[in-house]
Amino acid sequence: MLAAPSPLRALAQGLHERGRVGWRVLQLGALVVALALTPSTWRAPWRTPLAAQLVRAALPLLPWFTLLAAIVSLVIIRIVLVTALSYGLSAYALEMVVRVLVLELIPLTAAFAVALRVTVPMAAELARLRHDGRLAQRQAQGADTLRAEVAPRALAGVFCVLLLAAVSSLVALVLAYLLAHGFTPFALERYTRLVGQVFDPVVSLIFVLKTGALALAVSVVPIGSALHARDDDLTGLELQGLVRMFVVVLAIEVAALAGNYL
Repeated sequence: MLAAPSPLRALAQGLHERGRVGWRVLQLGALVVALALTPSTWRAPWRTPLAAQLVRAALPLLPWFTLLAAIVSLVIIRIVLVTALSYGLSAYALEMVVRVLVLELIPLTAAFAVALRVTVPMAAELARLRHDGRLAQRQAQGADTLRAEVAPRALAGVFCVLLLAAVSSLVALVLAYLLAHGFTPFALERYTRLVGQVFDPVVSLIFVLKTGALALAVSVVPIGSALHARDDDLTGLELQGLVRMFVVVLAIEVAALAGNYL
C-alpha cells in the first residue's frame, strides 16, 4: 500500500500546479494581445468567428447593463450631491462623483458583469470541448483552435468590458451634469474643465491601463484555467478560474488605487 504524500510534498505539488497554470494563463494572455494586434485576425476567415463572438458577448449585455448603470449612477450622484450640499461641500461633489463612479466603480462593475455573463460561460464551453476531446480532435485534423475557438472568445470578453465601461462612463458623466446643473449649456465649460482636472495625464493613463488590465483578466484567466488546469471536474474548473480571476482583479484594483492616491 502506497504511503500518503507528506503535507510538505502536497503543498509543493499544489504550488507547482498553480505556478504552471498561472504561467500558461500569462502565455495565453500574451498570445491574445498579439493576435488582437495582428491584422490577419480581423480578416477572413478568422473575422467570421470573431465577429460572431463579439456580437454574442456584447449585444445581450449592453442594453440592460447600461440601464442598470444609469439607475445606480443616478442614485449615487443624487446622494452625493445632497450630502455635499448639507455639509457645505457642494464645490467638491462633482469631482467626488467623477472619481468614485467613472474611475473606480464603473470599470470594476463592467469587468465583473462580463465575467459572470460572458467569459465564465465561454470558459465552461471550452472546458467541455477539452473534456470531450473535441479540441484535441480538431487540432489533430489541422485546425487552428487558438484562432478559431479560444482567441475569439477572449477578445470578445475584452471588447465587451471596454464597450460597457466606455458607454456607462459617458452616461454617468451626462447624468452628473444634468443633476448638478440641469438642462442648461452655460455650465458646460466649467464642468468639462472639472472633468479635465480629474483626468490629468497620469490619472488618464492609469485609468486606461486599469480598464484594459481588468478586461484581459476577466477574459483570459477563466479561459486559461479551463484549458490548462488538471481537473476533470468541470465545476471545479469554473471555481478555480473564478478564484484566480478575483485574485488578479484585486491586485489590479490595489495597484490602480496606489497609483492614483499614493
